[in-house]
Amino acid sequence: MNSDRVADRVKGLKGSGIREFFDIAQQTEGAISLGVGEPDFVTPWSIREACIFSLEKGYTSYTSNWGLLELREMISDRVYTDDSVYYDPEGEILITTGVSEAFDLAVRAIADPGDEVIIHEPSYVSYKPCTLFTGASPVCVDTGVEDEFKLRAEKLEQKITDKTKAIILSYPNNPTGATLSRKDLEEIADVVTEHDLLVISDEVYGKLTYDGKHTCFSSLNGMKDRTILLNGFSKAYAMTGWRLGYAAGNKDIIEAMMKIHQYIMLCAPITAQMAAMEALRTNDEMERMVSEYNRRRRLMVEGLREIGLSCFEPKGAFYTFPSIENTGFKTSEAFAKRLLLEEKVVVIPGSVFGASGERFVRCSYAVSQYEIKEALERMGRFLEGHRVV
Repeated sequence: MNSDRVADRVKGLKGSGIREFFDIAQQTEGAISLGVGEPDFVTPWSIREACIFSLEKGYTSYTSNWGLLELREMISDRVYTDDSVYYDPEGEILITTGVSEAFDLAVRAIADPGDEVIIHEPSYVSYKPCTLFTGASPVCVDTGVEDEFKLRAEKLEQKITDKTKAIILSYPNNPTGATLSRKDLEEIADVVTEHDLLVISDEVYGKLTYDGKHTCFSSLNGMKDRTILLNGFSKAYAMTGWRLGYAAGNKDIIEAMMKIHQYIMLCAPITAQMAAMEALRTNDEMERMVSEYNRRRRLMVEGLREIGLSCFEPKGAFYTFPSIENTGFKTSEAFAKRLLLEEKVVVIPGSVFGASGERFVRCSYAVSQYEIKEALERMGRFLEGHRVV
């Protein structure tokens, strides 16, 4: 196939660095993967049973483009109970095929060619490509370990121009595990109000907050109408393969997102939607999984520090982001590839999450404690073999 037939904006796009290492790990016998951010827990039985029962009852049809009304009502109730923000289930909530689709719809619904969208980095790998697909320009704000990878209002304001349309927030953060306090978010909200901006707030890791309580951005004064809240079931409920998320926000924006959704996706699978309703009925299994992640978090951080890697203590999600500054490797990609080759441990180069991630690697602790201990032992051996004298 002649590459001239491929659109320029796609032709120049690099593939996902996360998926590259995932594919390599799949082909490497004996590899321990700290790479892909996927819970090692099986979806709780009551949720799977709800899906099975829905199939037995013959629920195999399309749903409304908006998603099942009962599910939207339950999401509305949950957000109001947890975060004191009310969303009308009949016009302010859209069920999507994962949070990834929700993000794509959100940025396409608000950004025109020539607009600028501010993204704090390190950040999830799809934010920049999806922004570029709209013809808008991503503008990156670096965050660093010296400030616990927090987006600061003063740094944000320095990047705002008359072309700025929106800010993307992602806390708890993938890949760093950083969180923002209510005060941090309020300072950002002041900037948003002053410059009349929109916010796309990806809070899929909100339930995986270990220190303090997660603050929903749209719960802040004046932010509901300016915020497109994104969330889903993949992480907290171990439902990655079910591909179910949602967006909540201003009625006009959510309706615009639905218009795109109805042409490209139609609706999320009905069986996944019915399973999600069961997930919302109980928190017991989710709380058990979060407690286990917290134990693994401490094990991973302590272990990385013991083998000589400086590591910021993550406050949420299920990732650590240790520094490789003093390992002698010039790039995070070189470090990750040699570690995989020599010790069969998969980590993700920090560079795939933005330039400010270059001197780091992402290690997921969504694996068993046994695998964490084995991976740390292998990494320690690897570092000893490459110790800078």
